[in-house]
Formats: sequence, C-alpha cells, structure tokens
Amino acid sequence: MRERIFDNRKLAALLIPLAIDQLLNSFMGTVDTLVVSNLGSAAISAVTLVDSINVLIVQAFFALASGGTVVCSHYLGCGKEGHAREAARQLVFITFILSVVIAALCLVFNGPVLKLIFGEVEDAVMENARIYFLFSAVSYPFIALYDDGSCILRSQENSSLPMMISVAANVVNLVLNILFVWVFHFGVAGSACATMTARIFSMLAVMYKLRSPKLTVPLTGYLSIRPDWTEVRRILRIGIPSGVENSMFQFGKLAIQSTVSLMGTAAIAAQGMTNIIENLNGILGIGIGVGLMTVVGETLGAGRKEEAVYYVKKICVVAEFVIIGSCLVMFALLHPIVYFGGMEPESAKMCIFMVTCITVVKPLVWVMAFVPAYGFRAAGDVRFTMTVSVISMWVCRVSLAIVLARVFGMGPMAVWIGMFTDWTIRCIVNTVRFKSGKWLEHQVV
Repeated sequence: MRERIFDNRKLAALLIPLAIDQLLNSFMGTVDTLVVSNLGSAAISAVTLVDSINVLIVQAFFALASGGTVVCSHYLGCGKEGHAREAARQLVFITFILSVVIAALCLVFNGPVLKLIFGEVEDAVMENARIYFLFSAVSYPFIALYDDGSCILRSQENSSLPMMISVAANVVNLVLNILFVWVFHFGVAGSACATMTARIFSMLAVMYKLRSPKLTVPLTGYLSIRPDWTEVRRILRIGIPSGVENSMFQFGKLAIQSTVSLMGTAAIAAQGMTNIIENLNGILGIGIGVGLMTVVGETLGAGRKEEAVYYVKKICVVAEFVIIGSCLVMFALLHPIVYFGGMEPESAKMCIFMVTCITVVKPLVWVMAFVPAYGFRAAGDVRFTMTVSVISMWVCRVSLAIVLARVFGMGPMAVWIGMFTDWTIRCIVNTVRFKSGKWLEHQVV
C-alpha cells in the first residue's frame, strides 16, 4: 500500500493553525460588538446589523479565494508548479478588481443600502450603522487581498503563517478598540477604524510574506499581472458557484435580520449576541472544513480518489469532536459573556434560551451539513453544493423562520427553528451525496 499524501502529523500541521486562524478572524467582529456594548443597545444593534452585510461581502471574497485554493492545490498535486503560480496571480488580479468596485458602490450608496436591507430602524441605530458601514466598506479590498494571500499559502500546506498574522492583527484590533472607544470616546467610529487598521495590517503582512522566493508559489510583480482568461475561468468556475452559495446564504440571514429588526432593540441585541456565540462555537469546525479543501484538492490532483474519500471521513470525525467541545465551552461561558457584555435583562434571557437550544442541536447534525461540502467543492462539485444550499436556506432558514416569526409571533427563536431545519436537511442530502460518489466525477484542471 502506497504512503498517504497527508499523515496525521501533516494533517495536524495544516488543520490546527487553520482552525485557530478562523477563530481569530471571527474575533474581530466579536471584539467590536463587545467593546461597543457598553455604549448602549443602539450601538450594539448598529454593529450587529452592519456585520451582517460585512459577512455577506467577506464570504463572497473568501469564496473566490477558495476557488484559487482549489485550482492551485490541484496543480500542485499533479506537479504543475508554474501553472499554480499563474493561477495565484490571476486570483489576486480578479479579486482586487471586484473588491474595489464593491467598496466604491457601498461608499456611494451607504444610506440607501442600509435602508433597503433593514428598513426603518431607530434613528440612533441607523446613524451608528452608517458610520460603521462607511469604515467597513473602505476595508473590503484589504480583506479580499488578505483572503487571497492566506488561501495561496494554504494551498501550499502553510496555514501557520496566516494564523500568526491573525494573532498579530487581533492584538492590533483589541488594543486600538480599547484606545479609540474607551479612552478617546470615538464611539462606533473608533471601533470601526480599529478594525479597518487591523485588516490593512493583515493584508500588508501576508502580501509581504508571499514575496519570499523560498515558497513553492510566491507572488511578486503585482503591477505586471495581466489577465489570463483561461486561468480566470478555472478559478471562477469554482469561485462563482461557491460565492453565489455563500452570498445567498448571507442574503437569507439579512432577510431574517430584517424581520428581527422589527421586533425591537432587545430582540436585535439578543439575536446579535446569539449569532456571535453560534459563530464562535462553529468556527473551528469551519476552519477544519476549509483545510479539507486543500487536502482533497491536492489528493485528487494526484489522482487518488479513494484517498480523498478517506480524508473526508476522517476529517468529519475530527470536526464532530471539535464541535461538541466548542459547544460545551461556549455554553459554560454563556452567563459571563452576557454579563460582561452589558446586555439588558430581557435581551439576556432570550439569548440564554436560544444558545441552550443551539448547544443541544448543533452536535447532532451540523458537521455532515457543512464539512463534506468543502470536500465536494475541492472536487469541483460546486453546482450541487450551491443548489442544495440555496434551496434549503430559502425554504427553511428564511421562509419558515419568517412565517414562524410574523404569523405565529415566536420572536427571535423562530430564526433558530428555521436554522435547525436547514441544518438537518443539508445533513441528510450531503450524506447521501457522499456515499453515492458522484462528487468525484468532475474535472478541475
């Protein structure tokens, strides 16, 4: 029996830093929310609402970057290093152009976008949201380029470097948040500026490191990059369906958020904090799933389909243990988080109940609902994952949640009933797809 491409030590070296990196990236929005929570419900509600838009846009950038990861991994798996370098250059080119366009649109249509998505919210919430959204939009190109750089490194099985950059960026974000908000009293603008500065630092650091000639896929001569539409199409063939999937997913969350925004400030704050906690108890599992893309991509690039199946099974088992542990840790920290977050009693009560339900349901269905899909994408099975995600999300997570909230008056808990239904359906469908082996019938490069 030939030696496997990824032994346990190699998998751990890839997955552990990647999972930690995902956790650290999520901390930026969390720190913003916690720091401004002492400014009142209007501030925390504004940051929560705008973060819903930010996540939508960031996920679209990450999907494009992931398309580059898959293509580079396949090239490296079959020994075509020159093609991998060109794919990395094309990824940076196309993502930078798109991110600048999106940032410009958000800057120009700042107010109308917020009103279109969230409708008529309290004046204080809208004023803070506009300020936070303005700084967020400026940071979009820096976020996109950081995602590109970190994904290019991960395609080379180097996930420790992005993790170290994330550690430094989180320190910058935390220090500046405290300084700008609590010392200089700049309010929501101070928090947004701190996060923007941290994003700029991350981008500069990862792009500088990618210039190293010691890397298998270095990235130099940015100004000399010209479009190679063959490589761009390969990247977009993976990135666009993944981007549509992620964007529709976040659009669904925004539609739900619009419903929650009509329930009052207490419900918005409770839902916002619950979202943060749910993201945190799942972020390590997502990191493991992202790592699976590199593993499956390189394995299939080398023509080892049976080994790719083995890795999906193995990594799903690892992810299950991680999710169980994450849920238990966040549940244990729930009361301190609510207390130190300065939440009002009504919001705190709703938040505690919703997180308790999440802690029970998530370990049962979440892993198979999401982790195998990363392997499917790495194999080029992106249309299937996009279709399942969009249908399940709009039918269960959006339509069901809105009906339960607006017709039956179930409050923010309606959102999570829709979410649990969505997770369960995805779990069943992905399990069937994985066992069928049809996800392996695609060609990436």
